[in-house]
Amino acid sequence: MMTRSIVAISAGLSQPSSTRLLADRLTAAIAKKLDADVQTFELRDVAHDITDNLLTGFPSPALKTVIDAIERADGLVAVSPIFNASYNGLFKSFFDVLGDDVLRDKPVLLGATGGTARHSLALEHALRPMFAYLHAVVAPTTVFAATEDWAAGGNNALPERIERAGAELAALVAAREPVEVKDPFDLSPSFEDLLGGQGRTVTNDLRL
Repeated sequence: MMTRSIVAISAGLSQPSSTRLLADRLTAAIAKKLDADVQTFELRDVAHDITDNLLTGFPSPALKTVIDAIERADGLVAVSPIFNASYNGLFKSFFDVLGDDVLRDKPVLLGATGGTARHSLALEHALRPMFAYLHAVVAPTTVFAATEDWAAGGNNALPERIERAGAELAALVAAREPVEVKDPFDLSPSFEDLLGGQGRTVTNDLRL
């Protein structure tokens, strides 16, 4: 079985973070169904870099590492805390600098955390439309975890939903060819082809 690359993004602001915990549970569920190499990034670690990128248009080395990992990934897990019925500003700012085509046709699993279940609809009215705009392939099941869901004897539907969502993303990834990132410095066609077969003539002229 071919090993696939899965990247998880957590926009939690605190440590420890329930948002990171949900991201870890989701990637674990994916790994049960798919031979996967998982990388998890916390956006709080590159928060200043994201702001600088918004102002200058250039990513720092640390931020570029995250962006490159997503570009090379076969699938993405994206989890945000919900503030004021939507994703938080850090989450949105990161995807503002990510690039328009990075997520095109890439399988994505969405998750969110919040204080109460009242915020759960934000996954459908805020997160899903944004990723549809970015041309990602969003898994049918999204996962929301309220504070009470983590407590002992909490909502037993959360583990089941995590497992179902993980299986869906694994299936989406397995159904696609592995991602191949083209080298921007790889000239195709060759330099001689671009000259229209005149490369030898140019060389001979130089010798004269």
